[in-house]
Amino acid sequence: MTYPDSLLRRTLGERRIALVAWRLLVLQVAHPAVAAGMSDWSTYRAHPWRRVQHTMDSGRRLFFADLDSLRREVARLDRAHRRIHGTDASGRAYSAEEPEVRVWVLVTLYEALTALRQLSGRPFTPAELDALYREFRATVAEFGLPDELWPPTAGDVPGYVERTIRERLEDGPEVRHLLYGILREAPRPGRLGRLGPAWPVLRALTASTVATLTVADLPPAFRERFGIRRGRRAAALSWAVHRGARHVMTRLPDRWRYRVPPGADGPAAARAPRHRRAHARARARDTRPARLDAFFRQVLDQTGDGRIGVADLRAMAHNVCWPLELSAEREGEVHAAFDTWWRQMSATMDADGDGRVTRAEFVAATLAGVGRDPEYLTKGLHVAVRAMFRAADADGGGHLCADEYRALFGGTRVDPAELNDGFRELDVDGDGRITEEEFVRAFTDYFTGVGDSVPGARMFGRA
Repeated sequence: MTYPDSLLRRTLGERRIALVAWRLLVLQVAHPAVAAGMSDWSTYRAHPWRRVQHTMDSGRRLFFADLDSLRREVARLDRAHRRIHGTDASGRAYSAEEPEVRVWVLVTLYEALTALRQLSGRPFTPAELDALYREFRATVAEFGLPDELWPPTAGDVPGYVERTIRERLEDGPEVRHLLYGILREAPRPGRLGRLGPAWPVLRALTASTVATLTVADLPPAFRERFGIRRGRRAAALSWAVHRGARHVMTRLPDRWRYRVPPGADGPAAARAPRHRRAHARARARDTRPARLDAFFRQVLDQTGDGRIGVADLRAMAHNVCWPLELSAEREGEVHAAFDTWWRQMSATMDADGDGRVTRAEFVAATLAGVGRDPEYLTKGLHVAVRAMFRAADADGGGHLCADEYRALFGGTRVDPAELNDGFRELDVDGDGRITEEEFVRAFTDYFTGVGDSVPGARMFGRA
């Protein structure tokens, strides 16, 4: 594979960029507006791997695609950030649309590239820094942020970063959680495979190593301001990891050294394991409580706190819209549909009136609702499901093909073979497409079917 002839793409595309990824996140989240937005709106605590995947997908669209894809991604990010605003724990108003905040988040990405090279013992030359910054600014110019907010040249970036650290950043709970907490409680990655049982041990080792490396790699001004000590062990680890990675990775063939750019046919799809379809016989016992319980934990509870509220439903709407090319109007329709679903849940499930629905409340109220009212699901769930279908129906043809179905439920999180099985189960008439009514019926059967073999049981694949 010939990698794109761009210093920015070559540097950002190297697999070892992952070594400074956590450092980048800490610098971004130390900005109080970013921290507040993550605290109030993000589901990264409960779903860190999904959040990382979204970030990687967005980066590919911004820096490794054509101009049209770049502009679509900028528009997508603009729509997503438009919803993120509020008041933080100190009573300060914040908004993800604030230009100064967006410039900081973007500049830290450029700074991470330069830090990677500096830490590896082979820093960019002044001429390379100028070229890298020109390419970076040409790309991010599509965000339309004021020129006066940006460091004018590559040589001005270190001063800008240090001033921002000393004048704007804060060492709040979100920063400390990123450094010392989130990886220690992260759920098992969906594709850990045979190493799954070893995840508790791997998690502890990973958390300790990432925290130590990140502390060692943070800018001196950051450590100095917030009293974070860089011990000898951390310094030695940083030296060994970064220099070792450089010596190894720069000697590998491009196909191993770099991530596959978007649009290329990666080997993963060709090697996707085939999943044998298992059709269990329907059992006499009522399996709905267990199924609803799983739906609550795996789908509804986006924040992972054991309760659902309006923030969880809005996060679901966001995740539906994220992989799809939607206009602002169509995104608004999806969010409005999920708001309708939440209002119904709040009215019929919130037994104690605290504005949240527990797992027990959800299961009990759903079973009672479908038992007494044949139209119960049409007043909430079906509204959201129909909005999902229409959002995924890219050509407006009134049906979903397999690609549209995979875009809605899959992305890179779920094995394509398993999604194909789910698609075939929903395609009850076998015509190679799913109509809106087949789609809604699958959700209805999932919520109401007594046995184990309901058609919608595997509509999401196996995450």
